[in-house]
Amino acid sequence: MNRSTKTLLTAAAAAAFFASAGAASAQSGMWGYTPDTWTGPYVGAFGGFTQQNGEGNERIRFDRNLDGNYGDPVLLAGAARADAFSPGFCDGNAANAVAASGCDEDAGGTQGGIRAGYDYQLGSFVVGGVVDYSFVNQEDSVTGFSTTPAYYTFTRTLQQLAAVRARLGYAYGPALAYVTGGYATGELDNSYITSNGANSFRASVDDDKADGYQLGGGVEYALAPNLSLTGEYLYTSLDAGDYVIRTGAGTAPATNPFILAPFTTGTDQIRSNSRFGMHGFNLGMSYRF
Repeated sequence: MNRSTKTLLTAAAAAAFFASAGAASAQSGMWGYTPDTWTGPYVGAFGGFTQQNGEGNERIRFDRNLDGNYGDPVLLAGAARADAFSPGFCDGNAANAVAASGCDEDAGGTQGGIRAGYDYQLGSFVVGGVVDYSFVNQEDSVTGFSTTPAYYTFTRTLQQLAAVRARLGYAYGPALAYVTGGYATGELDNSYITSNGANSFRASVDDDKADGYQLGGGVEYALAPNLSLTGEYLYTSLDAGDYVIRTGAGTAPATNPFILAPFTTGTDQIRSNSRFGMHGFNLGMSYRF
């Protein structure tokens, strides 16, 4: 079962949970219930959609002499020594090998998961903590174009996400408006694709695990003595680390810019932005004990 299927199944389970809980609340005739207190533990499910936070000016960086410092130009052979990547870069996946065709923007993704937490009410203010875990399917790509012409695309896909956050809210009637923030960690799948069939390409990655933070807020609305509905926005920022592509000779001639003398071993490539940013918009249902 792939990650996309898991995400959709989790979201479907969350939707079923929402529907059954909502039906129970409707049967009780207690919509808009004002709780005596928000103090206590709760468990729930949530699902929604995501969008990658595009940097707009991301590019691919190169290390020609393999000294670990990126920012070297990849130059063509000949007296002019022109930039082999003069056609430029764009966010997303290449439409084709011609830079003028541009890139397709990263599509929105889905998210579905479960959570548990505890709140404590002090007057109208509510403080607490929450942990959640979800399956996600959100891509983040960048493409470079060479004069060959050819495209070179890095893609990272967030597949799983866990978070531990604090919550601070204000209760008014059946509603609890809150802000939240804390630690987040995720699992990323990195990939690379190119239309260059001459050079060889070998990948290495520091770690598929990415750590960072989440910030956001939302409104929780009490439907019944033990049921609440939540609408929430969360921004996730993760340190994705370096996914390095070593570009070797393959079947390319000695005049190939990636192996041009005096640096004939090859060229390392990485993305210029090592952070993964994502906007998340979720609906959730919780059972409060």
